[in-house]
Order: sequence, then C-alpha cells, then structure tokens
Amino acid sequence: MDSHKRVLGILYVISGALTILILAGVSLFFNAIFGFAMQEVDADERWALELVQTIMQFLPITLIILFGVPSIIAGIGLLNQQKWALLLALILGCFKLFNFPIGTALGVYTIWVYAEDQKQAKAAT
Repeated sequence: MDSHKRVLGILYVISGALTILILAGVSLFFNAIFGFAMQEVDADERWALELVQTIMQFLPITLIILFGVPSIIAGIGLLNQQKWALLLALILGCFKLFNFPIGTALGVYTIWVYAEDQKQAKAAT
C-alpha cells in the first residue's frame, strides 16, 4: 500500500504543479489581452473593462490557491507518509472527479487508495 501512496503523492505534486503553471499562463494571457484592449476603448467604457480585468486576474489566482497549492501539499505529505495527507488527497480527489479525463482517473485512484488503506487499518486491529 505504501507504493500506491507514493505514486499518488507523485501524481498530486505533478497535478498541482501543472495546475499552477497552466493557471499562471492563463493569467498572463488575460493580462496581455486586456493591456491591448485598454488602448482601444474610450474613457467611458474603460471602467467596465477594468472591472472585467480585475475579475480575470483574481480568478486564476483563486483557483491556484484552492486547487494547485493544496495538491502539492497533499503530494508532499503523501511522500513523507503523513497521516493527514491521505484525507486531504481524498477531499481533493473528489473535486478532481469533475475534471475529465485525467482528473477523473486521479480521483478514482485516490478513492481506491483511501478505501484500501482503511481496509488494511481495520484488518490490523
């Protein structure tokens, strides 16, 4: 079971790192697009575009904080064999189920590893 937890930890670190990289790229892309768009709008319309720009800047940052960073924390915790890490991975795995197809596979694998770990813990007592 420890080998499955190790694999799961590696997958969560990779998943979190990719989430952070992709969302940082999306944030940079929107900043570039809005930079060009700001030059083309009138002063009357600028406030609306600034509002949309603010929302589009904070949305990727919020998603990084909600999903990217906890995935890396769970992965490192699993690699260090921390007890709390499997529960955090289970919670994140439930959210990842909606991210088809790779997130779904990772979520199912997380649930399976958690269930097997609980089975082994019950058998040991």
